[in-house]
Amino acid sequence: MINTLIAQLVDYAQKEGLIEKEDRIYAANRLIEALGLLSYTPVDAPFEGDLEKVLDGICDYAVEQGLIEDGVVYRDLFDTKIMGLLTPMPHEVIRRFYSLYDESPQKATDDYYHFSRATNYIRTYRVAKDLKWVTKSRWGDIDITINLSKPEKDPKAIAAAKSAPQVGYPKCLLCVENEGYSGHISSPARQNHRIIPIRLNDEDWNLQYSPYVYYNEHCIAFSSRHTPMSIRRETFTKMLDFVDLFPHYFIGSNADLPIVGGSILSHDHMQGGHYTFAMEKAPIEKELSFAGFPDVSAGIVDWPMSVIRLRCADKRRLVALGDKILLAWRSYTDEQAFVFAQTNGELHSTITPIARRRGTDFELDLVLRNNITTEEYPLGVYHPHPAYHHIKKENIGLIEVMGLAVLPARLKEEMQLLRDTILSGKDVDSVPALASHAPWAKQLLETYTFTEENITDILHEEIGKVFVGVLCDAGVYKCTDEGRAAFLRFCASVGLA
Repeated sequence: MINTLIAQLVDYAQKEGLIEKEDRIYAANRLIEALGLLSYTPVDAPFEGDLEKVLDGICDYAVEQGLIEDGVVYRDLFDTKIMGLLTPMPHEVIRRFYSLYDESPQKATDDYYHFSRATNYIRTYRVAKDLKWVTKSRWGDIDITINLSKPEKDPKAIAAAKSAPQVGYPKCLLCVENEGYSGHISSPARQNHRIIPIRLNDEDWNLQYSPYVYYNEHCIAFSSRHTPMSIRRETFTKMLDFVDLFPHYFIGSNADLPIVGGSILSHDHMQGGHYTFAMEKAPIEKELSFAGFPDVSAGIVDWPMSVIRLRCADKRRLVALGDKILLAWRSYTDEQAFVFAQTNGELHSTITPIARRRGTDFELDLVLRNNITTEEYPLGVYHPHPAYHHIKKENIGLIEVMGLAVLPARLKEEMQLLRDTILSGKDVDSVPALASHAPWAKQLLETYTFTEENITDILHEEIGKVFVGVLCDAGVYKCTDEGRAAFLRFCASVGLA
């Protein structure tokens, strides 16, 4: 059986362009070595279209032979090592990328995205398990996802990681040193990972794809240096340089402060991709004209978050105005609107920026963020409020800001349990695992008559409504007359024409 699996994997690698016909024997021998085989019988076994099945079979063999322990972390480490043996060297990947880039930036990224999936760096069979749907709202179609593609560690691996020595290499999951790294029980293997060097603002940066793709061609641009996240004038320059290099992609950055920032603040990076979010489609609600910038069209976006949109053909002019707005926002206080630049020396205000191309123009969206906390809202005033924590308690980062909910995997089982409880006629309060959802579920029971046919659609719709509420909570200036008046006060402080 292992002979067949090796033959199928080698055939897969050739069909996907990871190796050439002349490499087949060499590739098989590398797999034989990794599996500790003392004998091998070549067989004619073409790949039949299920990479997950082939790799699972190889991992089963490794477990049986005592090469690895059985568990998702150990299997992931091993099958990544196996795929790494079939992955071209970095210089080959880079050379191919830029050869195709000379023909077309999109042709280069199309090929690189295919490559990242073919090497199993992006585990497409796991991504396919994510739950996805669309909820209509007054701000357009909002994307909802329950992310299941990032596997949870088993208890045995968690215990082992706790007692394992701290390596400190690579310094984080975004460092360039991850390329080809073997990983360990507390750090994913990356032997099949290849990155593309790029230049942004005359600095060394890199392009890769996220292994947990939340949307089409979800990419990451990251600094070659392990430096902290920071939103500043240079950030806007880098973003606009990026969309100049890849005009078919957008690029954005998480904010650089806790609560309103992303999950990795220790390494300067941005996220982009080939996808159109609801926020991008949102129209200008109120046109603005900033003093000294008559060539830059501007306006407040009709969106639950507080967004100023700038557009101009000259990147330098966008950078200059973006920087002026950023500096004004960082120092701006409006007690009436409960906006404080700082309290007790702690800075609260920053921006989540997003850049894209609009034909020959460049476009920059500046989302105003503030992470102030109070006794009533210890996790953040402009953060999901407690009534929504049963669905979404985590930070609202770049992806959510643009209108795509990334909800925790726990919701899959919890919603199935809620579904079963409602259809059985049981009291939701009688199910301890549903305690956090009980007040919300009772409201739904008062609103709807549930049936086997409609319950899934209703729960999806109501989860979507919760996420829209989360976006409204995260918006500094609410979509009310009072909120818009306060928003305009800030714009006036920047200097309106």
